[in-house]
Amino acid sequence: MRRRSLLIAVPAGLATLAACGDDKADSSEASGSPSPSAPESSAAPSPKIVDGPLPAITAGTEFGQKPTVAKGSGEPSKDLAVKTVIAGNGQTVAENDYIQAHYLGQIWATAKVFDNSYDRKTPLVIQLAQGSIIDGWRYALPGKKVGSRVQMAVPPTWGYGTQGNSQAGIKGTDTLVFVVDVQGTFNSKSSAKGSKVAQDDAKLPAVGTNTDGKAPEITVPDADAPTKLVANYILEGDGEEVGAEDSVLVQYEGVLWDGGKEFDSTYANKQLASFSLQQVVKGWAQGLTGKKVGSRVLIVIPPALGYGDNPPQGSDIKKDSTLVFSVDILAKM
Repeated sequence: MRRRSLLIAVPAGLATLAACGDDKADSSEASGSPSPSAPESSAAPSPKIVDGPLPAITAGTEFGQKPTVAKGSGEPSKDLAVKTVIAGNGQTVAENDYIQAHYLGQIWATAKVFDNSYDRKTPLVIQLAQGSIIDGWRYALPGKKVGSRVQMAVPPTWGYGTQGNSQAGIKGTDTLVFVVDVQGTFNSKSSAKGSKVAQDDAKLPAVGTNTDGKAPEITVPDADAPTKLVANYILEGDGEEVGAEDSVLVQYEGVLWDGGKEFDSTYANKQLASFSLQQVVKGWAQGLTGKKVGSRVLIVIPPALGYGDNPPQGSDIKKDSTLVFSVDILAKM
């Protein structure tokens, strides 16, 4: 299993899409990870943000390069020290956004690197929300722009607290130094940005191609539902392909083939969804595997790959329902 970031908390799953009665569903990605989440006592007061002191970045000084950072000199600030080392010109990050970033973290007093994403060659995607990430990030990154390199020194109050993090070798008195390259930011107004793909099968639902963050219209035809899984590009992105064991960050809308009634939507909830493809119904897992990040995908799920005769309690999904989804793949996690 790919090692998970020390910063990340357990990603939020989707109750509606959770695999039902499938003994192959694997929750180890979310719940069995050896990496700790943000401290449960993450309720520190808002910090005063200062511009230093911060140790020098001595190598890897360009955006996206793995940095080498000197050991801290003298005593670190008791406040949260934050500096924009490289100013980007992309979208502005807001609190509660999901950010995509490469980063390196080390201990002020020793320069010991305890975590970095550059060696994993996979950026972190995580929500800047209380309980999801250490407070230092949550306070330091809002207001920064995509394309920025941000350096911060995080005292224990806004890091791992007095308990530290023994797994990472962090003591309860350690100030942590991070360099963060902000590659993307996503929120409830985000959409896929891929190229339009022709929708020329009149027997399949038509899906809107708007990219304004609003729910695309799904029009179900007056026809028999397909008996096999359909997973077609509506907008084709140019990002990495999603693997069968990956986790993804998405916008989605789900409607019933019979009648076209919406039964679930991140647009209506005004909150993005993140989950492992090993934890959802087979139709989702199979339909998104191999699709590119940045895409909008039409997925039509026959009952055998959805909920069959065991739909979620309290939902509008009936037994043996064919489900229709529009899914925007915003990022791999």
